[in-house]
Amino acid sequence: MKKSSDVWPRGVPRLGQKASRSRGVSARDIELFTEISGDRNPIHYDEDFARRTRFGGIVVQGGVTTAILNAVVAEDLPGPGTVFLSTNWKFLAPVRPGNTITGEVELTKVREDKPITELVTRVLIEDGTVVLEGTAVCYTMPA
Repeated sequence: MKKSSDVWPRGVPRLGQKASRSRGVSARDIELFTEISGDRNPIHYDEDFARRTRFGGIVVQGGVTTAILNAVVAEDLPGPGTVFLSTNWKFLAPVRPGNTITGEVELTKVREDKPITELVTRVLIEDGTVVLEGTAVCYTMPA
């Protein structure tokens, strides 16, 4: 049987641990995500089209919004070497160019026999509006 120090060489994460990070979102982020994904939906580019939708204006792609959570889990908690195994996210409100997004995670389950964690996740904008919430299961590569 593996010891937890073999599975978690940097130490076993603690239940309830939290991490967050923030960044501004710009029109350039929309352009860069389009280069990567090919997503040319007019809701992201065409102000007249976007204004006529229920969102009332340009909306940043969901992939840009969720990317902040990639950074939190890979850089902060659980930390380097971490990848998502699964995610369950609900998009609740739009993110627009000019918003500052904050990704937050909280550890809800830690396996000691395998480097697997479960997290509650959410993304907020600067006025406190929750734009995304859900859960994730992560695997952390042993060093």
